[in-house]
Amino acid sequence: MKYGFVREQQKTYPVTVLCRVMEVSSGAFYTWLKTPQDSEKAQRKVALETKARQLFNGHKQTYGYRRLSNELGKAGMKSGHYQVRHVMARLGLKARYPKRFKVTTDSNHNAAISPNSLGRQFEVEAPNQVWTTDITYVWTLEGWLYLAVVIDLFSRQVVGWAIADHMRTSLCVSALQMAFWRRKPKPGLLHHSDRGSQCASHDYRQHLAIMKMEQSMSRKGNCWDNSPTERFFRSLKHEQLNYEKFRTKVSAKLSIIDYLAFYNGKRSHSKLGYQSPLQYERDFYRKAV
Repeated sequence: MKYGFVREQQKTYPVTVLCRVMEVSSGAFYTWLKTPQDSEKAQRKVALETKARQLFNGHKQTYGYRRLSNELGKAGMKSGHYQVRHVMARLGLKARYPKRFKVTTDSNHNAAISPNSLGRQFEVEAPNQVWTTDITYVWTLEGWLYLAVVIDLFSRQVVGWAIADHMRTSLCVSALQMAFWRRKPKPGLLHHSDRGSQCASHDYRQHLAIMKMEQSMSRKGNCWDNSPTERFFRSLKHEQLNYEKFRTKVSAKLSIIDYLAFYNGKRSHSKLGYQSPLQYERDFYRKAV
């Protein structure tokens, strides 16, 4: 047990250092010392605090008490929101909160604009019915880096992405091609984006036509028409990128790829019943069989 190790080593090393290494709070350790070790309640409390800290750190310190409570339940340690809230306060676990996102779309162009066919209907019945796309940017000491993503609205999974040191149309085309070849959707998929020059370009529209996709675009100056993609970028930045200073574009790219794997395979979503995008889709296909 972690507390037992701290007790054994406290004559050699400071308790605060030992607790930090073992990922437990010194307050919880001293509480454990004062509590009879055969107390089942005390043991449950110690186990809950240890698991809560482990899960909190394992999810990039971004989970509040609701998500953390759900993760504890998955681990076989059912606990209410109120209890987890107090555990987090006692352990000093404070979730990172996002800043409001900024609009970066350049819609000042002469290319044709498609109607807003999506109309904020973000609830989708099955995979590969509606995809959304957008671009964001990351600063490094070597200059700007740009990320384009394609998201399946059904599970909020990032199904295609591309990273480059420019934001030309080819960046968005690369993300679209990845999504298309990975998913191979049937004709008629609705593809939604903002009014940016990349997605409005002849080259991009030609790719959509070849892939037999219907194009939809947000209304002018209305970022909420593509809010699921904006929310993904907000999560990416506040859960990962905003806490790092990138010396190189390569280091920023690796950090983005790391987050994409975390987001698709591990990060729970309240709209998905606190499941990850991959798990949500797996459950859908399993039920469909």
